[in-house]
Amino acid sequence: MKRSLGPQTLIYPMPVCLVGSYDKDGKANVMNAAWGGICCSEPPCLTVSVRHARWTFDAIMARKAFTVSIPDSPLAEAADYLGLASGRNADKFAVAGLTPVRSELVDAPYIAECPLVVELSLFKTLELGSHVQFIGQILDVKADESRLTDGKPDTDKIDPLIYDGGERQYRRMGPAIAKAFSVGKGLLKK
Repeated sequence: MKRSLGPQTLIYPMPVCLVGSYDKDGKANVMNAAWGGICCSEPPCLTVSVRHARWTFDAIMARKAFTVSIPDSPLAEAADYLGLASGRNADKFAVAGLTPVRSELVDAPYIAECPLVVELSLFKTLELGSHVQFIGQILDVKADESRLTDGKPDTDKIDPLIYDGGERQYRRMGPAIAKAFSVGKGLLKK
């Protein structure tokens, strides 16, 4: 039997999205946004949700662009810090020991140390209550060559950091269990 847990922000897994932007003075900033993910195929879009009060909110609204860097598990301490501190009060890149890289496609920085980076142009915003959902059109995805297998991102090599909202902790992905769009084909005949 299932027990009701009430309305909560629980879904598994949740990617750790490190959102890069430039503030009004052109200073590189990055924040950890727990609420994010792919939201559309055509055009390819990714979404992150940010509170109005966050330093990143004004930066994205002004520049109409942002990046999402996906950290690997060794970056857990830095990623957590990026969600605790504010760009108003600190140079978060410097404190976390991370390197900002100016995107050639959008007016936002990404994190050199992250194995996967998504560059986004602001497509739409949606007021949701405590957060505003920023929907970004994906202009490019960049991956470290060493994290690719046959030219494609390799989850085991990327080792993406994921957030467990129920336990409030960071985790790693587990091993592959089946091929998508294949394992269920046997049930199509029933």
